[in-house]
Amino acid sequence: MALSSFRMARINKQLQREIALLLEQRIKNEAVKDAIITGVECSRDLEHARVFFTALSPEKREPLLEELQGVRGALRTLLGQVLTLRHVPALEFVQDRSLDYGERIDGILNRLGLDSVPGKESEDDPEREPTDE
Repeated sequence: MALSSFRMARINKQLQREIALLLEQRIKNEAVKDAIITGVECSRDLEHARVFFTALSPEKREPLLEELQGVRGALRTLLGQVLTLRHVPALEFVQDRSLDYGERIDGILNRLGLDSVPGKESEDDPEREPTDE
């Protein structure tokens, strides 16, 4: 059964939303409430789902991963109660490193003096000369 990419995107978004809500409201483990669910990627057969997460502080991510792995069975059971899918995918939690990557790129651009977008000047830039428009 091949799912359309539109349906897969809908399922991924629904899983992301439900997982975030369940972690916040129904899972008793207080540590997992620090998880910020940034995305979900289901396999085409809906057997497996990679759940991407991050935390506000980078040092909390590794312990948070262990806590999330510990509640994934209960989370999958709760998902089965709220989703209309025939089969709830097995959950695999993965640290989302895209924010770290973006910050690293910003740092490199700042060091190179490329921190502003070319051709776009700020309205409150004191060095900007007024234009006659």
